[in-house]
Amino acid sequence: MKIIVCVLAGLVLCQAYDYGEVIRYSLLFYEAQRSGKLPSDQKVTWRKDSALNDKGQNGEDLTGGYYDAGDFVKFGFPMAYTATVLAWGIISHESGYNKANALTDARKAVKWATDYFLKCHISANEFYGQVGQGQADHNYWGRPEDMTMDRPAYKIDTSHPGSDLAAETAAALAAAYLVFKNSDASYANNLLTHAKQLFSFADQYRAKYSDSITDAANFYSSYNYQDELVWGATWLYKATGDQSYLTRAEQLYEEFGLGSWGGGFGWDQKNSGADVLLAELTGKQTYKDTVQGFCDYMLYTQQKTPKGLVFVSEWGSLRSAANVVYICLEAAKLGINADAYRQFATKQIGYMLGDTGRSFVVGYGTNPPTHAHHRSSSCPDAPATCDWGTFSSSEPNAHVLYGALVGGPDANDNYSDVRNDAVHNEVACDYNVCFQSALAALYEL
Repeated sequence: MKIIVCVLAGLVLCQAYDYGEVIRYSLLFYEAQRSGKLPSDQKVTWRKDSALNDKGQNGEDLTGGYYDAGDFVKFGFPMAYTATVLAWGIISHESGYNKANALTDARKAVKWATDYFLKCHISANEFYGQVGQGQADHNYWGRPEDMTMDRPAYKIDTSHPGSDLAAETAAALAAAYLVFKNSDASYANNLLTHAKQLFSFADQYRAKYSDSITDAANFYSSYNYQDELVWGATWLYKATGDQSYLTRAEQLYEEFGLGSWGGGFGWDQKNSGADVLLAELTGKQTYKDTVQGFCDYMLYTQQKTPKGLVFVSEWGSLRSAANVVYICLEAAKLGINADAYRQFATKQIGYMLGDTGRSFVVGYGTNPPTHAHHRSSSCPDAPATCDWGTFSSSEPNAHVLYGALVGGPDANDNYSDVRNDAVHNEVACDYNVCFQSALAALYEL
């Protein structure tokens, strides 16, 4: 449904789409990605219980969490990033979620991840960061309910550390503490206890997680862990108000020279997120200037497609644009170049929702994708066969994966809705997270 709403928020923002509906759809996408035993209030009913035997190396229960993308591996690093940013959007734009009548479901989306992280954190310095072996998983096209391959679990510990994974999970749990502290204090406090332990582990035993969980290196190889340490410390300060965390965050920021990294935000890049949070929490001009430098570059200098999409990366181009949009909306909330950033955000989200004549969100708007590279939604209901023949078929996916943002077009706005193009037509938990959080920010306005 297309509606026109113009809101006065220091400027006129024309909203040509029902942002509330897209927020609710995006939350349905997260439901479709759930692993484990599904709850009685599951809305995406074509998904059933799956991966009920996910176990740690000593038999620990590792059921739950999210399947990463169109596949069924549980990659802990991007999952933790997803949970952090979902929580951030709820904390920062709760009224946007309330307006969309989606706050309860948004909290459930966070909790589905954090419940799993609590299971994965088996002792202070041990954390399971992956379940499922990447290549074995990717060799299978079918339903998660029907998987028979081994799903080994991989962990970090003091002899095989992973500062980025541990610190990002600490950030997720600290952010989730803020989501739940008023509605479920005991749960929130438990999250915070684990967040503190994980940050301490991350800071004390330093290495890249993908050097320790080597299977992850083929799929989510980490560039470094320094930005996650700053990010984790900053979130712990935001959650606790404990000055020692802010001191640590700023020490590490200086030590690693984060201010000169150039901006960026995504599953492996937290420096612009840290800049925004530190600007908010300290009010210091240096952080504000760094964020503004990044956003101004993205608005005025970064490559754009002919139809106006800010083009940062070929793989998941819309995800990269959404990541920029959310950071700049958070900067706008701090009063940094607010009108320009909000207009930029509105245009970028408009591109994703249909301004070019097609929607890039499954199940929404005009001519949305019907052949997303996504196993479970491509499969007809059991007991019908689902295999590589299904993958190769020209038929639309059997189920509508409501709310999923596909990878998106190339630098010239070219896009084909074909299942075999994972670069442009896969979906993923991290693709939707800044997109959804940005929608909440815009809807609030």
